[in-house]
Formats: sequence, C-alpha cells, structure tokens
Amino acid sequence: MTETSTRKAVVLVSGGMDSAVTVAIAREQGYQVHALSVAYGQRHSSELEASERVSHLLGAVEHKTVQVDLRSIGGSALTADIDVPLDDDAHDGDGHIPATYVPARNTIMLSIALGWAEVLGSTDIWCGVNAVDYSGYPDCRPAFIEAFETLANVATKAGVEGAGFRIHAPLMRMSKADIAREGRRLGVDFSTTVSCYQADTEGRACGHCDACRLRAQGFREAGLPDPTRYV
Repeated sequence: MTETSTRKAVVLVSGGMDSAVTVAIAREQGYQVHALSVAYGQRHSSELEASERVSHLLGAVEHKTVQVDLRSIGGSALTADIDVPLDDDAHDGDGHIPATYVPARNTIMLSIALGWAEVLGSTDIWCGVNAVDYSGYPDCRPAFIEAFETLANVATKAGVEGAGFRIHAPLMRMSKADIAREGRRLGVDFSTTVSCYQADTEGRACGHCDACRLRAQGFREAGLPDPTRYV
C-alpha cells in the first residue's frame, strides 16, 4: 500500500456531476474519502439525497451532512424567495454574477471541511470548483482556492504546527465536456447525480436553469449521451 492510499481526504460533495468526478479522482489517487455535504437551506433536498448516494457508490468510507442555515440571511435565488433565472446566459463570460450566487457559500463549506479534516488528522481537502464552464461565481476561481489554502495554514492548530493543508481542485481548468469525459473514464454513473437548481422531489431536472444548461452542453460537446432525468 502506498503512502497516499493510507491518507484521509475530506471531499465536499454536492450531489452534482462535478463533485462526483472529484470523489472519483480522489479515490483513483488512493485517498480514503470522507465525504462532506452541507444542507445550507437550498431549494430542494434532492441534491443532498444524491450526495449521499454518490458518495457511497464511489467508495467513500463515510458521508456526513452538516446543517448551516444560510436561508436565514438569504441574498440568493437558492436561499430566498427570488426566482431562479431560466434560459439565461449568465455563464457567457461577461463578468455578470447571477442571482444563484450564494454569499460566502464556498468559504463556509471549505471552513467546515477544514474543521473536520483537522479532527480526522487529514491535510487534504478536495472540492469540485471550476473556473472554465461556471456561472461567474467569484468563489470558483484559482485565486480563491489559493487564498483559502493560505488561510487554512495560518488559522488552524494543525497548520501552525506544520502539517500543511492542501486544497485540491482538480476540475479547476476543465470544461464541462472534459469533466463528462473524465467521469466516464472513471466509471461515474451520472444518472445518480443531481445538478439542477430547482429539481423536483424525485431529482428530475428543469432543463432551463444555468446548471442544467451547462450540464447538457457538457455532455453534448463531449459526444456522450445525457443521462439526466428531466421533468
């Protein structure tokens, strides 16, 4: 057994295709995956159900869901009574940050992952953020991941004592088509994932929100069948 195969990793899992591929990459590299999801008050529970399903199917040693009430502060179409934009070009690279941006969401999620990693004795945190085919969110950029890694190493007992945290973002510079191809190579069953911002109780997608459109575009450009279940 290699040194890497004995190492624990905390992997953020949303239930969508990106985080599923991230889990698969971490597993391929031999990490023991401790999957972490955050119930932050998002519009539906389908993605949380998918996150547990995906984690177990991809071989995580455990899956934990932490409750954080971001709906109490609102400010997003995912956590407040604001309509989710449909058939919008929010991801067209014009610098526009859409209404589906959740204030400080990735900072909060990575902070929880950091705390759990420290408890587990892990120095590796993985997340599926992507800066190519993404919705213009500022917390999906390389600068954010680099800054958080620096923070992790000055704000924790483990970091100060020299353990050295690393934030892994393997999909950062991949297109959605690249992610779809990588998932197929790794044997990810994308039909078990949920990406839609307003999926129904059965996890079926609307087909019109930004997340749905990016996902469909990815499968189309990859030349792969789209396994997404639509309403």
